[in-house]
Amino acid sequence: MHIIGMIIAGAILGALARLFLRGEQNIGMIWTIILGALGWGIGGWVTGNVLNSGSTVIQWIVGVIVAMVLIAVFVAVRNRGANR
Repeated sequence: MHIIGMIIAGAILGALARLFLRGEQNIGMIWTIILGALGWGIGGWVTGNVLNSGSTVIQWIVGVIVAMVLIAVFVAVRNRGANR
């Protein structure tokens, strides 16, 4: 059940991150879910270990921010390789 929760959280976080990012992100649904799930995991770690907060709301906010950064880096690296 934990993996299904990660997939759902990844899809929601990835979609929110792409909504808040400016410009076009040509990535598929699978990459959106993967990067959103990574954002959720890293956001949970940062929230628990660095910010010392157990708040789920803060974890979602940090998760969206991390997912935005991951998607932006992914798109930049992928576009850089396509331009060669």
